Amino acid sequence: MKLTSLSKTARTIGLAAMLSMTVGLAAQAKDCPNASKAETLALAAKPAQSGTVVDVAAGNPAFSTLVTAVKAAGLAETLSSKGPFTVFAPTNEAFAALPKGTLETLLKPENRDLLRKVLTYHVVSGDVMSKDLRSGKVTTVAGSAVSVNVQNRGIMINNANVVKADIGANNGVVHVIDRVLLPPDLMATKPTQSGTIVDIAVSNPNFSTLVTAVKAAGLVDTLSSKGPFTLFAPTNKAFAALPKGTLEKLLKPENRDLLRKVLTYHVVSGDVMSKDLRSGRVATVAGSPVAVKVNKHGITVNNSRVVKADIDATNGVIHVIDRVLLPPGL
Repeated sequence: MKLTSLSKTARTIGLAAMLSMTVGLAAQAKDCPNASKAETLALAAKPAQSGTVVDVAAGNPAFSTLVTAVKAAGLAETLSSKGPFTVFAPTNEAFAALPKGTLETLLKPENRDLLRKVLTYHVVSGDVMSKDLRSGKVTTVAGSAVSVNVQNRGIMINNANVVKADIGANNGVVHVIDRVLLPPDLMATKPTQSGTIVDIAVSNPNFSTLVTAVKAAGLVDTLSSKGPFTLFAPTNKAFAALPKGTLEKLLKPENRDLLRKVLTYHVVSGDVMSKDLRSGRVATVAGSPVAVKVNKHGITVNNSRVVKADIDATNGVIHVIDRVLLPPGL
């Protein structure tokens, strides 16, 4: 997989940012191995040494996971460019918050290109201090854009909060964030991991909300059974587009039956590949049918578009959709 159409220099610049913050911010905390998150971030505000981001990034324990990822991606040797660049740096806690198994999958040698794509999605060319950030879309070295939201209470990058800004180096700046940023087209690069529908969903960060919902509904065992099943799988972004409060309501224990109805409305019995889909009504496991429309522009299911089709599982197939399907009468 190609990282981006940007020049090799741009890639090197951007990737240098990632190690710089990982390696450099740690120098200050090496004498405080048991420092709290707040203490670690406070230390990060005052680098113990000057130089490039790589020089400054000497050993803050809060970024050890990022360092491991940078090394696994084979980016360490490229991280000494002149810059300038801006890095949005996830902490260890941010990586730990990923769905179970996600980090392990990304760190596998066979998924190196996917890991590089994720890491470079945290890097922007240029030396952008927090005071210069404006709400809007900003293109990353990975090629995809992040969404910046600047408000009185702080700055957000996609769904991540900037918890420490403006850690300067002579070739750029680091902003510490509390969540890992995931490229919107992450599904375009499928991890080389097989398993059931549930296994595949768990391994892909873009399905973390779906996985949470499946667990809350008690459907893990069902969707891990022999099947086969066809799953129209909404992305995190699809769930986020639901009316405010809808997801929170569905996840409440007292609404478990309603959540099961919504989720099984995304499941069709059988292993139905995209080439076998035809326009018309298709019965779901929930009992109500979905309306499938197939034309030269692609495939839609009700008002949702299939954005990635034919992800094979040992017990069926997944088609990724961009909206949550809601049963009639909900």
